Amino acid sequence: MRNFELSLAPYAVSSTNTRGRLHPEKSPEGRTEFERDRDRIIHSAAFRRLEYKTQVFVNTEGDLYRTRLTHSLEVAQIARSISRNLGLNEELTEAVALAHDLGHTPFGHAGQDALNECMGPYGGFEHNLQSLRVVDELEEKYASFNGLNLCFETRESILKHCSKPNAEKLGEVADRFLSNRRPVLEAQVTNLADEIAYNNHDIDDGLRSGLITLEQAAEVPLFKMHLDRVKTRHPNIEGRRLIHETVRGIINALVQDLLHESERRIQQMKPTCVADVQLADKLIGFSPEMAELNHALKVFLRKALYQHYQVLRATLKARRVVQELFHIFMGDPRLLPPQFFQRSEADIPRAIADYIAGMTDRYAMKEHQRLTVPGVQ
Repeated sequence: MRNFELSLAPYAVSSTNTRGRLHPEKSPEGRTEFERDRDRIIHSAAFRRLEYKTQVFVNTEGDLYRTRLTHSLEVAQIARSISRNLGLNEELTEAVALAHDLGHTPFGHAGQDALNECMGPYGGFEHNLQSLRVVDELEEKYASFNGLNLCFETRESILKHCSKPNAEKLGEVADRFLSNRRPVLEAQVTNLADEIAYNNHDIDDGLRSGLITLEQAAEVPLFKMHLDRVKTRHPNIEGRRLIHETVRGIINALVQDLLHESERRIQQMKPTCVADVQLADKLIGFSPEMAELNHALKVFLRKALYQHYQVLRATLKARRVVQELFHIFMGDPRLLPPQFFQRSEADIPRAIADYIAGMTDRYAMKEHQRLTVPGVQ
């Protein structure tokens, strides 16, 4: 078997310096440890459910908009490309990218906010922590352990942020949040790839839906820059082709800037191992000029798309579904499916949160109807 890890940069994570798994297993044949992690994530039930979980638009609103699944695939593609060019571990990067949203609730951030409010008295809810909980505890596939038994580096990298109280509870996997160490470069790449993907794909979906117009988007400097370039090169282009070429140009510009700036920081720092990376300032990032342009795009999306009255109406309904489901189950946990009711013996609110967070948009709406509408089974 060709060992691509021999060509990794000295500061990349490889199977030779992994801290291993919680439950020891024989090394895989024909693939690396991180390829095994990626494959386990892809074959998980939580990953399949991402197909019917909202990115911005509720899943029932149309088949052309991004879901958590398509978003995760797009993040993985961007992140792998960046990692390859920086000499990092593509398989670890891909595994983290595919797993980063496994713990997301139905209805996107509206669902998370609602569930977090409900869980406020019981430790709160954060989808990033839930993603780790999914791979560590909730997946039930293997005879010898709960979860997916992923490598330490994959688990640590899934934790994008973590409060001190939660870090203290999680132990070693969250230790870097207590010792002020940076994530490995593969995790830093995934974080920025996530931002590149959702900013640009949200503006694409916003334009496709008609909630934002091309004229509005053209007021954003980064979008206008690439829109003008496309029109100059292709004077007769219009419609979907014009939007796609513009968004494509923005993504490429962001990736190229990220690569150049990250290479500059790495060359300046000269890390020789993973430990150097974790003690250094953040090494993966945009140039100051591109960071400002990207921030302006984010501000525009927040005002024009995420706060659009139609999105806010859908958000209101989504929050209500999640809140009412939570309170119904808190009122009588016996209404939970058996496997979650059994788990509720240890922690009723957390078992309810696990159940709701694992729902797809469509399942949450159907479950809400079953519990609130007479005659619906």
